[in-house]
Amino acid sequence: MLLLLGGALAVSACATKAPKELPPEPGPATTTTTAPTQPLGPEAGSQADFVARMMGADTIYFDTDKYNIDSMDQAALGKQAQWLMQYPGKRATIEGHCDERGTREYNLALGERRANATKNYLVSLGVDPSRLSTISYGKERPVALGSNEQAWAQNRRAVTITID
Repeated sequence: MLLLLGGALAVSACATKAPKELPPEPGPATTTTTAPTQPLGPEAGSQADFVARMMGADTIYFDTDKYNIDSMDQAALGKQAQWLMQYPGKRATIEGHCDERGTREYNLALGERRANATKNYLVSLGVDPSRLSTISYGKERPVALGSNEQAWAQNRRAVTITID
């Protein structure tokens, strides 16, 4: 019996006592947000940045059977040259395009003249010619479908595409 009484006392001595003051009730959950580390927009020096900054000036348009650079083209190519000189490690390909009229061979040759005229003008503005390449797609890659002047006018173009 004495053993039992000693065990009971030992167990009661280990009992936890209630604290005099309870901790406060949990409040509403709080979260911490951090500002995004990526910029809001295309990566500087990327093709997406080039297109966004050009606002349409990545493409120039030509009259029927022509490949001359007019004053509107000069303004667009000035913006392109400025961007290319800001990113000297970037290269660009200039694509020459034509409308659907004419033979495949004629349009490939005309597209090449348009791409080369564009390249030559960019070089005249100070862009290193080794950073520029040209390709002619002739009438193979129309941007506008249709057999009317509106569609043809959109397809007679030179497009600058930046590459790494």
